[in-house]
Amino acid sequence: MARSNSNTMIPEAREAMNRFKMEAASEVGVDLKQGYNGDLTSRQAGSVGGQMVKKMTPVRSVNYKRVNRIVAGHKITIKYCVGLYT
Repeated sequence: MARSNSNTMIPEAREAMNRFKMEAASEVGVDLKQGYNGDLTSRQAGSVGGQMVKKMTPVRSVNYKRVNRIVAGHKITIKYCVGLYT
């Protein structure tokens, strides 16, 4: 039998996660209802979870220009993207 993490969560944390899940669902256009949502497709459920992960692990990026080493007098833009994971 599978264990559920919902029993070990602090009630305030559970409420906050439910609000977060509802917010993520509305952002991706999935209609969630309170309680059981077994009628969702895998794609819909995955898009909600993916949106939650995207918000929890933001990507930081920075752009800068440097001298092109191949063509004299030209500059190129370099972009670095970093995902922050804990």
